[in-house]
Amino acid sequence: MTERWDSTPIAGAVRRRLIVHADERGGFSELWRARWTAPLTARPFVQANLSRSRPGVLRGMHFHTRQADLWIILDGRATVGLVDLRDAADDPAWRPPTALLELQRGDALYVPEGVAHGFYASEELSLVYLVTNEFDGRDEHGFAWDDPLAAIAWPVREPVISARDRANPPLREVVARLVQGQIEGA
Repeated sequence: MTERWDSTPIAGAVRRRLIVHADERGGFSELWRARWTAPLTARPFVQANLSRSRPGVLRGMHFHTRQADLWIILDGRATVGLVDLRDAADDPAWRPPTALLELQRGDALYVPEGVAHGFYASEELSLVYLVTNEFDGRDEHGFAWDDPLAAIAWPVREPVISARDRANPPLREVVARLVQGQIEGA
């Protein structure tokens, strides 16, 4: 079994295609092995979550300063936006590195701490994600999904979004708080 991860335009954010062993009964895939992610993070994965989204839903942009994520697409397709905030600078000329990826069933994506992430479900989507911290809400941060500084070319103009994501502040405001140490863990 291959343990190779493929790079993305964001340093440290890597992806892989899971192997499916199929026959007339159906199929089998290993979703995760500790040794696959050991080179990526010193922190162990401690919680697994299942997210289901209807077509047209956009979740994000979210980020964590002390948590990495491992996403595994079980069913459906997602357009994933990534924004690297690890070298954020309170400078009008600063532009964050960004990436837009297409993921489908059987794809896995590792998202390191400090990389903002969001996704648009173009069809029914089931996403399992493992995290390196148990949820307590203190390391949950976000910015506006359509922020012009991030300039993510989402394939939709009017997605279905949560009230929380609708209330997220502009990225410049978040960057200023990061640089000033006002975001816990930064």
